[in-house]
Amino acid sequence: MASSGVPIIILNQNTKRESGRKVQLGNIDAGKTVADIIRTCLGPRSMLKMLMDPMGGIVMTNDGNAILRELNVRHPAAKSMIEVARTQDEETGDGTKSVIILAGEVLSVAEQFIQQQMHPTLIIAAYRQALEDLLDDLKHKIEMLKIVKSCLGTKFISKWMDLACNIALDATTTVVVEENNRKEIDIKRYAKVEKIPGGMIEDSKVLKGVMINKDVTHPKMRRRIENPRILLLDCNLEYKKGESVTNIEISQEHDFSKILKLEEEYIEKICSDIIALGPDLVITEKGVSDLAQHYLAKANISVLRRVRKTDNNRIARACGATVANRTDELKEEDIGTGCGLFEVEQIGDEYFTFLTECRNPKACTILLRGASKDILNEVERNLQDAMNVARNVMVDPFLVPGGGATEMALAQALNERAKGITGVHQWPYRAISRAMEVIPRTLIQNCGASTIRVLTALRAKHALPNNSTWGIDGNTGNIVDMKTFGVWEPISVKQQVFKTAIETAILLLRIDDIVSGVKKQGGSGDGPSQEAAQPSEGPEP
Repeated sequence: MASSGVPIIILNQNTKRESGRKVQLGNIDAGKTVADIIRTCLGPRSMLKMLMDPMGGIVMTNDGNAILRELNVRHPAAKSMIEVARTQDEETGDGTKSVIILAGEVLSVAEQFIQQQMHPTLIIAAYRQALEDLLDDLKHKIEMLKIVKSCLGTKFISKWMDLACNIALDATTTVVVEENNRKEIDIKRYAKVEKIPGGMIEDSKVLKGVMINKDVTHPKMRRRIENPRILLLDCNLEYKKGESVTNIEISQEHDFSKILKLEEEYIEKICSDIIALGPDLVITEKGVSDLAQHYLAKANISVLRRVRKTDNNRIARACGATVANRTDELKEEDIGTGCGLFEVEQIGDEYFTFLTECRNPKACTILLRGASKDILNEVERNLQDAMNVARNVMVDPFLVPGGGATEMALAQALNERAKGITGVHQWPYRAISRAMEVIPRTLIQNCGASTIRVLTALRAKHALPNNSTWGIDGNTGNIVDMKTFGVWEPISVKQQVFKTAIETAILLLRIDDIVSGVKKQGGSGDGPSQEAAQPSEGPEP
């Protein structure tokens, strides 16, 4: 057969297996590398990472998701690990470091089986069985404040623990809406964090309402109104401009004054529609013309313009108003009367509008004060974690002991179950029980304690009956009973961590080849590129 210039590669079965094994080992190495980056950030004695973004900015944090977001990696398996942290953050808002460390360890314990030429399908089957057995219950009921405290114990804001916990709980309970025996807690949209540099962290508080960085449009408008009637609009209070390029041809002198008169009549009409309802405050997402400001100021109505849609929605929820799209369709029920006080205050060089003392606010604003923007950004990240924890517990009010106690108890249970499994499945199954010990082991290492001695003592403790709540004190590295120590975690976070970590490891172990879809530069366009499908060099932090 005549050669067409494309090399023909004949691979026998052994070569394919060898190639697949190399890819799997490469994926395991990539997963371990990402886990090693995050490992030192776990626990109250965790280290910080200094991140440099492409714009030259610097962030110092121990937040797992924030660190992984800034990592620049080439290896596809490492990218998958970073996606895992993002998924964990979106689902539960907590446990991003645990899931990466556990996924890296589950991959690591599979390495010996791959090297011994055990087929990945057998390893995956054992992992799946172990995952099903893991998701059994270790549920305990406990006071809500303790769980939020245990979340913040490892954070920068732990020094102001009581203040931060109360802020997180207050904000989360404010935005709870119960419909059809189901709780909807949307803290992303309705619990907004506003950061104002200056002042002390102790000055931070939860406002029962909304704060926005706006001032009234006219100096003669009122800046303080008690029990205001609030009207929210999503339309311009100015003459409508043409959608595209609009040309007007004027042939006589008085035509121009006619056009101006039309504009004035239109603005006068929309203002009269508003004035007829008698609001005290009008807030619109669009612009307000000078003439409209004149009419509304004359009617003693204050106006805020160009407010963000998200802020407008929060104001609507806080004061009970409806956002209207047209002034000629306004009704009395569109007016919001649930706000107790409208006030404009100057903080530093800027003006801020406060809509507070709302009677039944289903939205709130967390006002953060602090020395600098870096500190405020870190405090915001910590508070988001705390609010997510509070939300998780409200939705699924079951808790499990923290400090590695849950992982150690599950490792012990899996080890016992493995004795009843026959065949080669028992070894990967038993390996998952070893992998679960990575969380308490990492907590001990980050304290600088003796890993082997403390971990052996913890194993011995869990081997005895009714000791499933014993774990690691993250500050000293000693073993303590979490029931008396008071460190608890939501069961929803733990379940998500176990499911995501093991499912990710299974997914990466099923890959036996990485094929690039990019053609070689300068190659002939006659046929498909025969570029070797080798994995990239690994993650580059």
